[in-house]
Amino acid sequence: MKAKELRKKYLDFFVSKGHSVIGSAPLVPENDPTVLFTTAGMHPLVPFLLGHKHPNGQRLVNFQKCIRTGDIDEVGDPVHLTFFEMLGNWSLGDYFKKDAIEFSFEFLTSPKWLNLPMDKLAVTVFEGDSDAPFDEEAYNHWNRLGFKDNRISKRPKKDNWWGPAGQTGPCGPDTEMFFWTGPENEIPAVFTPDDKRWVEIWNDVFMQYNKTESGTYEPLSQQNVDTGMGVERVTSILQGKKSCYETELFQPLFDKIMELRKISGENLERSKRIIADHLRASTFIIADGVVPGNVDQSYVLRRLIRRSIREGRKLGIDCRFTHLVAEKVVDNYSDVYPELGANSGKIYEALSNEEDMFEKTLEKGIKEFEKLIGKVPPHIAHKVISGKNAFYLYETYGFPLELTEEMAKEKGFSVDKEGFDKAYQKHQELSRQGAEQKFKGGLADNSEMTTNLHTATHLLHESLRRVLGLHVSQKGSNITAERLRFDFSHPEKMTPEQLAKVEILVNEIIKKSIDIKCEETTVEDAKSKGAIGLFVERYGDKVKMYSIGDFSREICGGPHADNTLKLGNFKILKEESSSQGVRRIKAVLTK
Repeated sequence: MKAKELRKKYLDFFVSKGHSVIGSAPLVPENDPTVLFTTAGMHPLVPFLLGHKHPNGQRLVNFQKCIRTGDIDEVGDPVHLTFFEMLGNWSLGDYFKKDAIEFSFEFLTSPKWLNLPMDKLAVTVFEGDSDAPFDEEAYNHWNRLGFKDNRISKRPKKDNWWGPAGQTGPCGPDTEMFFWTGPENEIPAVFTPDDKRWVEIWNDVFMQYNKTESGTYEPLSQQNVDTGMGVERVTSILQGKKSCYETELFQPLFDKIMELRKISGENLERSKRIIADHLRASTFIIADGVVPGNVDQSYVLRRLIRRSIREGRKLGIDCRFTHLVAEKVVDNYSDVYPELGANSGKIYEALSNEEDMFEKTLEKGIKEFEKLIGKVPPHIAHKVISGKNAFYLYETYGFPLELTEEMAKEKGFSVDKEGFDKAYQKHQELSRQGAEQKFKGGLADNSEMTTNLHTATHLLHESLRRVLGLHVSQKGSNITAERLRFDFSHPEKMTPEQLAKVEILVNEIIKKSIDIKCEETTVEDAKSKGAIGLFVERYGDKVKMYSIGDFSREICGGPHADNTLKLGNFKILKEESSSQGVRRIKAVLTK
C-alpha cells in the first residue's frame, strides 16, 4: 500500500464513523508560544481540546505535516526523520475509550482497511500509580476484542501517559498499538515492547485529567481522545520495508541525489538520508512562509539546508543542487499539499540563495582556517588544531569536523577530536536548556493574558495594514504570558513616526470598548465580508470569523477577549528584522 492510499483509507474510514475532515495546519503554529514548529496533529487543536467549540463539530480527522528538531543529529540512521506526516482523529468531548479502541482495531485488522494479521499485533496500557489508577477500562476493551494477557503489556507513566507538556494542564493515559516486524516464526509467546522488533504504529491518548498547580490530578469536565499514526512508519510496514527510506516517499529523492553524486562507494547511505530528509523538511518549511535566517524557525531552516550541502560535498556534488532535490519533493507531494506547487518558485529561490550564501561563508571559513594554522610555529613537531578552534570553525562557518580534519591533514596537522566533542556537547547542553526554557509552557497557554495578547495581534495586524499598506500580511506570531511577537511582510525598517501611528491606532480601538464577535461561517462568506486569515484551508468547511467592530475581521481559531477594553494599554517595545522582507514587532499590554 502506497502512502497516498493510506492517507485516503484513513480519512474514508473515520468519515464513515461520523468524523469531519479538516486540513493540515501550517508547520509554523499561529498562536502557540511553546513550540517553534507544529510537532503533532493536536497542536492546532489546543483551544478546542480545552473546551472551545470547533466549527466542524466534535469528531475530526486529518493528516498533519509535522517537524521535530530534537533529533536532527540522529537523522541518517534508518528511523529518525525531521519532517513527517501524522494521521489523527479526535473526539472533543464526544466518544471515549470504547469507541476509540474499537475504531483503531477495526481500521488495523479489517480486510476492507489495513488487514493486518491479529497475531502480529499487541498493545500497551497504563499500569497505574499513585496519581492515577490502572487503566482497567482500556485493558478490558482490548481483552474483549481478542487480545489475551500475553498480548497486553501494562506500562508505567513514562511509557503510557500523555502530558501535560508543562507543569499543569490536560493529560491522561494512552494505549499504544505495536506490530511485529521480525520473522513470522520468531513471534514471542509474550509481548514485551522493549523488543525492538515490535514497532509502535498507533497511539490513542485519553485526556481525562487536569494536573493542578498542587500536583494533583482532577477529572476533566470535557474528556477528549487524541490519536496519532505516522504515515512514513506505517507505509514502510505495509510494504514490508525495513525503513521508510525504502518507500516511494524517498526513492525519487535518492534517485536525483545519486544522479548528481560524483563519488561512488558503499558508505553513501547516511549522507543520502540526511540530504533527502533535510531538503524534504526545508521544502515544506519554506512553503509555509519561513526563509533562512539566524533566529527561531529561520535558524532551524538554515541549519537543515547547510547540513544538506555539507553532506552533498561528501558525495562529490559540486553544483548547486538543493533546488533539484526540492523539485522531487514538490512533484511527490503537491497533489496532497498544494501549497508546495503554489510556492515552488519561492522554494527554489530560497534554497539557491542560501546555497550561494553558504559558499561564501565557506570561503571565509577557509581563510580563517589558514589564519589558525598560520599561528602555529613551524618548528613544532606535533601540530594540532585545538578542539575549541575546530568547534569554532563548525559553529561559525559550518565546517563539519571531517572537513577540518581533511584540510588539517593536507597541512600536516591533526585535530583534537576529544576537545571538539567536549565543546560540541557543551553547546548541545546549552541548546537543550534554551529549548526547555522555550517550551516550558507546555500545552499552549490559555490564560487571560495570552488571550488578550492574541486579540491584540489582530488589532496590530490591521493597524499595520492601515499605516504601511495592504501588502502587510502576517508571517508568524509568538505569544507568551508576558508579550506578543508579530512577524509581518514589509521591505524596510519602520520609522519612529510609523510605529507611533500604529501604537496610537491600536490604543484608540481598545479604548472604544468594542465587543468582539465570533461568527461561524464558510471561508467564502468570511472573505466576501472582508475577512483576512492565514492558512484558511486548515479549518475545513466551516470557520470562525472574529470581528472587532468595523475595524478588524479575521478568520482564526481563537481564543479571544470578549471586549477590547479588557486589553488595557498597548505598547510597542521593539521593531526589528526577522528575515529578508519580514519585520518583527514585540509588544506588551499594561493596565
